[in-house]
Amino acid sequence: MDDDLVFKAMADPVRRMLLDALFERDGRTLGELETLVNAHVEMTRFGVAKHLRLLEQATLVTTVKQGREKRHFLNVVPIQRIHERWIGKYAERAGIASVLLDLKSRLESPSGQHDTPPDREGDQPRTTEEPP
Repeated sequence: MDDDLVFKAMADPVRRMLLDALFERDGRTLGELETLVNAHVEMTRFGVAKHLRLLEQATLVTTVKQGREKRHFLNVVPIQRIHERWIGKYAERAGIASVLLDLKSRLESPSGQHDTPPDREGDQPRTTEEPP
């Protein structure tokens, strides 16, 4: 599986719209997907088919032929792999960074008041401000 191809496929808003449509309901035909896309963007049937082909090449969409129709199905495996490889580790680090930035801003607040965590469960937080 080529991560670059998956990123390229997901970079286009129309292709993301197609993925969202298949997430909501798998097994849609080209005609159904064309109608959905045209509710937001004017696009020919050929244009929608071209986007679907790129999604298939990235293995984000698989198709099953039923009679004269081809049904499109979402394949979430490449998205999961992208999440595990790229997004998850950065999101985890961003979460830690967010907590540290919040702590830094609270410690550096100009009022000089800093809430500290309670000593025990149920206690009220202490502040550095003296009681009146």
